Amino acid sequence: MRRTEQGPDAAVREAACGYWQRRGMPTEPAQVAVAPGVSLLLLAVLAAADGDGPFDADGRGAASGAAWGGRAGSVLLPHPCSAWYPPQARLLGHSARTVPVPAECGGVPDPFALLETVRRARDEGDEPRLLIVSVADDVTGTAAPPELLHEVVEAATDEGLLLVSDETWRDTTHDPHGTVIVSPAEMFAGERAEAIVVLTGLGPTLLPPGLHAGIARFPSTGRGRALGEGVGQVLSALHTEVPEPVGAAAAEALREPEPLLARRGAAARLHGAFAGALHRAVIAAGAVCRPPRLGRQLYADFDQLRPLLAARGIADAAGLEAELVRRLGPYAEGGHRFGEEPGELRVRLTTDVLTGALTDAGWARPAGHAAGVGRSEVPADLDPLELPGAGGALAKVQSVLADLTDGSPQ
Repeated sequence: MRRTEQGPDAAVREAACGYWQRRGMPTEPAQVAVAPGVSLLLLAVLAAADGDGPFDADGRGAASGAAWGGRAGSVLLPHPCSAWYPPQARLLGHSARTVPVPAECGGVPDPFALLETVRRARDEGDEPRLLIVSVADDVTGTAAPPELLHEVVEAATDEGLLLVSDETWRDTTHDPHGTVIVSPAEMFAGERAEAIVVLTGLGPTLLPPGLHAGIARFPSTGRGRALGEGVGQVLSALHTEVPEPVGAAAAEALREPEPLLARRGAAARLHGAFAGALHRAVIAAGAVCRPPRLGRQLYADFDQLRPLLAARGIADAAGLEAELVRRLGPYAEGGHRFGEEPGELRVRLTTDVLTGALTDAGWARPAGHAAGVGRSEVPADLDPLELPGAGGALAKVQSVLADLTDGSPQ
């Protein structure tokens, strides 16, 4: 056991074992690390993989990183990727190299581009050690197809990379029967499995508003076990115990009682309906956008409309973001925030542009959070787009997008 045997962390570890067991990943408490947030867990994984982490009681340095060749080189990221990934690497002095995602989804790199990126890095004297993927991608709202994910994991592990799988949003699929989300840790056993770490953030998808925690799963043998021990040392040195109220809420949420499952399903249905409506709106405006399958976001590419947007004085992602925020509110973020080149006309939109209108129209606090106590759920026989305020908010989005892309001067 890497942390104290008693207290909130122990209850969360025990509940996390059941959570992962139900998803095809048998887990023991000794394989689990707990922290107040998933970003802190990623930082601890990077520090432990470096092999120069904190000292134990006997004054010996953590040696877990030696399994990945000592201090890590650059961290590989898909682009676009969640905005909180790169800062964790930079805090430890690592550079971040991005790899483009394939056409069908975000969250994972194209496997051939991944191999080429590794080759070029080594030609430049760098030695990439770690790849972060998001099998349920909150930037694009898409899930990696199992066969593609299999190729990516094989390519990464063949190159000796440690693979960190962020699975924070895996329980937010709009259609659980139509979207299959698989963890790399479910796919592989043996040597490849020893190089796979799973991270899950327990934010709005599981916990009441304002509460945050994170859990990590490490393989039970070989390099994975050594890495987990190193992560435990990092967390202990930083005194990162989860507060008791948060630990109790996290443990209860990870047990997935029926009321939580019902609220989570209602929230997924609501955001799925709104994400689908936003997708139709951006497609009608002429943008390119992958159909959203999970979460609360979608990622639109307006590059083919560049001449029309230029007539409005919009030439890059920051300009597109600023104009959409001015007209719609804080519901758009330019692709430059997710590792894209600033000149690319890409933007992430969130379903909050529609759910916010529900509260404004008097709907009793919509089910925006899966575990939000006291939040109303949309009846199963009611189209979420028929809720008070939703139709008007959608019409405003459609009007703004049409106006931006009609080619008229500003």
